[in-house]
Amino acid sequence: MEEVIEQLREANEPVPVPLELPDEDQLVEIEEQLFINIPFVFKEFLLTVSDVVYGSLEPVTCTDPQSHTYLPDVAANAWDAGVPRDLIPLCEDGNNYYCVEEDGTVVLWDGDEEAIGEDSWESVWHWARDVWLES
Repeated sequence: MEEVIEQLREANEPVPVPLELPDEDQLVEIEEQLFINIPFVFKEFLLTVSDVVYGSLEPVTCTDPQSHTYLPDVAANAWDAGVPRDLIPLCEDGNNYYCVEEDGTVVLWDGDEEAIGEDSWESVWHWARDVWLES
């Protein structure tokens, strides 16, 4: 995990208006809005690297309700598109969503098939290393 955080920090691209990291209270508010608990490993990800901008993928954020990556809005769009309600979107990728399961596993929901695909990652950290950093 520490190695992935370090790689993401090094890869972070400068932007005119940098993102902010959320605090625990903001995550509690988002859990209340979503009516779902965010798995511990996903919370850790949001608290430590959700301000990183890198590559073509844009993982969800939790501090700016006006952002197109704001978790409650991305979740509402994902669930409207057919993503099962027990999955929390991590990242939108076209019609597809990378989602976090209750146990912290990341799966790819295929928007064309409207089903969970074959690919999965043990945690958001494995996804960040294998998918986000490779994007």
